[in-house]
Amino acid sequence: MKLADGAESEPSQVGYDRARLETVADMVRSRGGASWLVVLRDGEVVLDRRVGCERDALFYTFSVSKPFVALAVHLLAQRGMLSLDDPVAMHWPEYAAHGKDRITIRHVLTHRSGVPFSSGTLVGDALAMTDWGRSVALAENAKPRWPAGDFVGYEVLSFGFILGEIVRRVSGSPIDEFLDSEFFVPLRLPNIRLGLADGEVDRGVPLESRGTLQKSTRMTFNRSRVRQAVVPAAGISASAYDLARFYKAMLKGGKRRDVRVLSKSTVLEARRVSSEGERDRTLHTHPRWAHGFQLGGPSIAPRPMGRKGSLLAFGHNGSSTCNAWADPDRGVVFVYLTNLAAQRWPALEHMSDVSDALLDAELPVPAVL
Repeated sequence: MKLADGAESEPSQVGYDRARLETVADMVRSRGGASWLVVLRDGEVVLDRRVGCERDALFYTFSVSKPFVALAVHLLAQRGMLSLDDPVAMHWPEYAAHGKDRITIRHVLTHRSGVPFSSGTLVGDALAMTDWGRSVALAENAKPRWPAGDFVGYEVLSFGFILGEIVRRVSGSPIDEFLDSEFFVPLRLPNIRLGLADGEVDRGVPLESRGTLQKSTRMTFNRSRVRQAVVPAAGISASAYDLARFYKAMLKGGKRRDVRVLSKSTVLEARRVSSEGERDRTLHTHPRWAHGFQLGGPSIAPRPMGRKGSLLAFGHNGSSTCNAWADPDRGVVFVYLTNLAAQRWPALEHMSDVSDALLDAELPVPAVL
């Protein structure tokens, strides 16, 4: 069945074992909380399972948001309005303060700016995130921790404010309006939002939490002010359907049906490897980074796309609360949204295990005689 039908295809007809697919669904259901899992293969619905939410539900996706603001910058590069190797300060002169004049747009896209936190700490960045002007001012006044390009250091929130401000200055449109006009409206994705409008807040799925530290996350991100704020690195609210449609368009080289929003070469540039497993100085793990996306690949440690994931798989994890990726090798789109803020490592293990369980559910390809 096609995604618009909302019905699952016969597993064997899309290359999956029925019992193993049910194992994937059981892993999601038994974890608790609200969730929505959508898996496509070659555009056909493999799984569409909801737990504790309606079809109009909008999940707060955390860093699943990052590829959207990154692709906005890539689109401006495609149009010749900027180059990824431009210094950020070429388009935003105030950013050059405190020795940041050599930081390029590419450095930010690949988490190599040397400034992982604008305020110096994640807590400081989070306290400012609902105030665009304050977040931009923090980015301008930030001091590098190390020279640009030398190391990888995940930019949790500053990533979105820096790239979003570049989009605003170059295009003349705020990042939320730019995403609407250039991606969400043309691709017919009405259930993806950067910041919820007044009438949409009730559609937002409330966060639940497990663990003392996660209680503060729940309390913060259940506030209407936060849900409505434009936080480009973390503030996308979405349905699993529309996220799956978006990644399907990326598998098709930036096109959905008769509408193209990105060129194939631009999508490939966004997916191009920038870090091949270097130790990330913020995350203290060894992710594979592209230019706005996380990448998959075989790993001993858990990864959002699974320990058995393809090297070509691309997407982004969102605080191990939500996960979205696509695999060009398999023609697969995987979107798993939850409302459960849990301890980072066990939550990442779960996300990795669910992705691997889906990979294990594939039927073997018949040998060609």
